[in-house]
Amino acid sequence: MKPLHLLAFDLGATSGRSMLGTLKDSKFSLREVTRFPNAMFSLHGKSYWNIFSLYDELKKGIAACVKEGVALDAVGIDTWGVDFALLDSRGDFLSLPRAYRDPYTQGIQPKYFERISSKAVYEKTGIQFMDFNSLFQLFALSRELSPVLAAAKSLLFMPDALTYMLCGKKICEYTIASTSQLLNPRTKQIEASLLEAMGLSASLLQPITQPATVVGTLTEEVQRETGAGPVPVVAVAGHDTGSAIAAVPADSERFAYLSSGTWSLMGIEVKEPIINDSSFALNYTNEGGVEGTTRFLKNITGMWLLEECRREWAKAGSATGYAELTALAEASPFRSAVDPDDPSLAKPASMTAAIADCCRRTGQPAPATQAEFARCIFESLARKYKLTLENLKALAPFAIERLHVIGGGSQNALLNRLTEEAIGLPVVAGPVEATAIGNIMLQAKALGAVGSLSEMRGIIRQSL
Repeated sequence: MKPLHLLAFDLGATSGRSMLGTLKDSKFSLREVTRFPNAMFSLHGKSYWNIFSLYDELKKGIAACVKEGVALDAVGIDTWGVDFALLDSRGDFLSLPRAYRDPYTQGIQPKYFERISSKAVYEKTGIQFMDFNSLFQLFALSRELSPVLAAAKSLLFMPDALTYMLCGKKICEYTIASTSQLLNPRTKQIEASLLEAMGLSASLLQPITQPATVVGTLTEEVQRETGAGPVPVVAVAGHDTGSAIAAVPADSERFAYLSSGTWSLMGIEVKEPIINDSSFALNYTNEGGVEGTTRFLKNITGMWLLEECRREWAKAGSATGYAELTALAEASPFRSAVDPDDPSLAKPASMTAAIADCCRRTGQPAPATQAEFARCIFESLARKYKLTLENLKALAPFAIERLHVIGGGSQNALLNRLTEEAIGLPVVAGPVEATAIGNIMLQAKALGAVGSLSEMRGIIRQSL
């Protein structure tokens, strides 16, 4: 077969990149084409994403491939969850999308639960309660009497909004919609009653599109600006974790996964959602996966803790490289650990001060050096992973035999070792670029080059 050249746009909360995958005769290769910054910004007390800047970066990635003489067979986009853009009746953007760390949702949940109880919301959605879920963002907008929401005729989640910009087609991709706390995982449709409770209509959202679906082709405008032809635009698993889990190189279902990055997401892949009193009490989530699977998981604060510490140290002119810092942490003895999900660590003015305060409150010595802070964070994460996995074992319909760690955090040998020691199961690390790989393999599936999730995983195991 001729090689397929597939371009994945993988956008995170701090950076994005375009990754070119080539698939030929069941062999797969991957390389980075472009990388660019992404950051929320504040204006008059509100936090936003510059979606127009991201759109420009997508076009630059396509143009870079054209310049190299690469004839693209498809492109696909994945992003973080929950955030969305609102469009008017003409399909124009009404505003920049609000960012999930905007303070407008703080304390909003109890006010919504006056309309529908938390238990009823969980029964309908099976989604972990977090202030920034799309459900609560919409409710916050309605309480602001937002003129943007009042004028909105369409809601597009971030990867769907960027897909719309590239090809002019509006969709609501299944995996990204499942992060919103608006989707019923049993019916796999938007739960209209949750929107009606705040005076909104489910007509805001498009019909659900499953991952590995060709949506359209690049608009004539994008073709003209990039030099590309009518390249197909594919709805992959639009939620980056959905794409990442599709790339877990497992050879059976008896595994747990840990997508390790700014956030840590630990879970299992199941055929049916797990929604019961135990999962409700533990605040576990049921998100959409590939081929109708459900990703039953827990969101845990991940390397955000260390990223924020390093940002402080860099600002003070004392930044230490990540590899050197990890080595220093390994040589530093264990002194203290915190709960990574302690509310005081969500968005503190100073992460180092907040971690030190957590330690003192729990009768532990506060870290003083960069090495001690890093060791504290790694030990804290490993202990949190142990607790989370124990809860997963109690709820899983099968025995968990190993943990697959994927994403950037899989390169951290110290954290992997601490995790393996904590959980008492084998830890398999990699692939590092799981999200981009899953994105690309779902494009290949949409084009008929691979037939199933198990075939995708087999190719990944052989190639990487």
